[in-house]
Amino acid sequence: MLTSNFHKSLLENLSTAVILLDQDLKAIYINPSAEVLLEVSGKRTNGAFVRDLFIETPDSTDSLKHSIEAGHSYTKREAEFLLHNGNIITVDYSASPAAGIAPPVLLIEIQPRDRLLRISREEELLANQETTRILIRGMAHEIKNPLGGIRGSAQLLERELKDPSLHEYTQIIIEESDRLRNLVDRMLGPNKAFTLESTNIHEVLERVYSLINVEAKDRVRLVRDYDPSIPEFQGDKEQLIQAFLNISRNAMQALTQQTGRKEPGNIIFKTRPLRQFTIGHTRHRLVLRVDIIDDGPGIPDNLLQNIFYPMVSGRAEGTGLGLSITQGIIGQHHGLVECESKPGKTNFIIFIPLENKLELE
Repeated sequence: MLTSNFHKSLLENLSTAVILLDQDLKAIYINPSAEVLLEVSGKRTNGAFVRDLFIETPDSTDSLKHSIEAGHSYTKREAEFLLHNGNIITVDYSASPAAGIAPPVLLIEIQPRDRLLRISREEELLANQETTRILIRGMAHEIKNPLGGIRGSAQLLERELKDPSLHEYTQIIIEESDRLRNLVDRMLGPNKAFTLESTNIHEVLERVYSLINVEAKDRVRLVRDYDPSIPEFQGDKEQLIQAFLNISRNAMQALTQQTGRKEPGNIIFKTRPLRQFTIGHTRHRLVLRVDIIDDGPGIPDNLLQNIFYPMVSGRAEGTGLGLSITQGIIGQHHGLVECESKPGKTNFIIFIPLENKLELE
């Protein structure tokens, strides 16, 4: 169908995904960008029906058929494609009958939107995180100063009281002042300086794996899915263990407290490298991605958008500080934590740059 090697070469070097369909909506050409986007092989999909490549809506096939028969083009924004492997991607695409070609051919151009939507979401998350950090620092200052005065006054009062039975009340004031001060310190996150050293992410996850395995006592099944090619990076090993442990403990508690479950729940630790990946405004040559996935009840929608804020918890006995601390630790490593959740699958996704030039705040 492509009579010119030059034209074919141009198509194969485009970053835009391009698919050519015949009158029966069967693929006659898929460029490499489309292969990557749709996660298919061009050779294997030659002659495949369009619904074997992706599924949009029940009437999308009719729209494509009408476009090629009537010679009308159309464009859709932020359409969702269900791929053959079950993944869902968000795209903009246009369908245009190719002019001057017989029999008619339909040209589909696809632009992925997931990355742009993710970058926008990350920028908002980072901005909210910085705003929260400033707010907490200001609040901590305003709380800890009067707490120090209250505690000191209670100590002085205790010395002046002649009746020892009244010391119980001053001790309550002192202990509650200390408890509030410790709570504020925890909200501020780690108070010790980061210790940078060469860090292997799998050593970190193995430590977390061992701790959760002991705490779960066979009530949870732990699965490792590691990529051994991931290089070491400069990081604070102990702080990273704490960050991943906070997420894993939440997953374990969600699974062990789930009512009506007969089989042990699963927690998967998965690592993958990502190349030329953007975190916020910065593009990194190589990024580590860690997925901590559980098959528990999921996080309610009304909590999902706020789970990284301090004091937000889905458990009555929870403090709501674990995930906030985790986001702070990963943020100190110039990374980011995201969460996707639905009933039966909650996935915490951690991105950390692997460049060896880490400047910690």
